[in-house]
This record gives sequence, structure tokens and C-alpha cells, in this order.
Amino acid sequence: MLISPAYAQAAGGGGADLFTSFLPIILIFVVFYFLLIRPQQKKVKMHREMVQALRRGDKVVTSGGLIGTVTKVLSDTEVQLELAEGVRVRAVRHTIQDVMSRTEAAPNKGGAPKAANDAGGDKPKSILGGLFGGGAKRPNDKP
Repeated sequence: MLISPAYAQAAGGGGADLFTSFLPIILIFVVFYFLLIRPQQKKVKMHREMVQALRRGDKVVTSGGLIGTVTKVLSDTEVQLELAEGVRVRAVRHTIQDVMSRTEAAPNKGGAPKAANDAGGDKPKSILGGLFGGGAKRPNDKP
């Protein structure tokens, strides 16, 4: 006989084989969770906290690239920004991308609020600048 009659012997138990076939898919999901989903959730949470903590006097950057100062918090969803002297616009809070400088709460004796960060005037702080020494003075920087 030219054909072997042992065809049915090749089909074995499928329990362990099923688990090993799904193992790569499970590992890919775990990697995506730790590299993409979890950091994005942290970023969204930090942005939500930043937007809720906006106060009058904060210097902010909108997602459109406009730099302004918060002059009034209108509601839970809107703020009033002053872009230039006498130029005021209403903006949705969630379009605020970054807070360049924060103001401290005014003292009880009527003192003026001052910037809470050490960056100084108009220099925004970034995560990479903090990691790689972006706050240090360079020889070409003007005082």
C-alpha cells in the first residue's frame, strides 16, 4: 500500500495548543497597556488637574499657540484671557495646553501676587529641559 492509514493520529489534545496560540496576543495587549494606554491616562489626568487649578493671573498657552493671562474664570468650562493690553477673549478651559507661570494666592495684607515658578519671565519649562539641564544658564544667554 502506498498511502499510510495513520492520518487520524496527528490530531492531539487542543487545550495547551489553544493557550499557546493566544499567548502572543495577550503579551501584545500587556505591552500596549504599559507603553501606550497607561501613560496616556496619566497625561489626561494631569491635564484635567491643571485646567481645574487655573486662577486669575496665570500665564497660559492655548492649543492654538496664543499666549495670554487669565483675567477671569467665567465658569467650569470657560475662562477669559487677556492676549494683549485691552484685548480679551473667552476660551474653553480644555483648550489651555500649558501654564507658563502660576500666581500664588494673594497674602492677607493686600500684597501683589507673584510668580510661583523659578523660570522667570517668559521662559516656559519643559520636561526635557528639566531632565537635560534646560534651566542652567548657557554662555550665550543675556542677563
